[in-house]
Amino acid sequence: MPQSLACVLVHIVFSTKNRVRWIAEDIEPELHAYLGGICRNADSPALAVGGTDDHVHLLCSLARTLSLSELLQEIKTGSSTWIKTRGADYAGFHWQDGYSAFSIGRSGERDVRRYIARQKEHHRRVSFQDELRAFLRKYGIEYDERYIWD
Repeated sequence: MPQSLACVLVHIVFSTKNRVRWIAEDIEPELHAYLGGICRNADSPALAVGGTDDHVHLLCSLARTLSLSELLQEIKTGSSTWIKTRGADYAGFHWQDGYSAFSIGRSGERDVRRYIARQKEHHRRVSFQDELRAFLRKYGIEYDERYIWD
């Protein structure tokens, strides 16, 4: 096969540093659009972007020429630099160092899109930490509590 083809859908989750509530409602739509633009420019189009005041979820189609860690570095560096230009209130903004990423089959895309769209409602009942623990259990990912929260 002379051509390289791929469809790798990834659900990415990361928070603000120490889960500080930086993402105010007035900046959230712009931030989500900016995150989507970074993904698009990295040939990894965002299919859904959402979250709350302390974390974001992205569903994107990973470019076949880019590693997941390279994409996350572009997303976090670019969006952190951008948000700091939004005013003095954001001068100390930082994302957490790590991230979580989960592979999604095409058949699960609709459910993940819905899940991301309903983040605010979901987090009225479930904390970010409990949400992430549930994902880690669902995907069988071993972790150490001492190192996943920063």
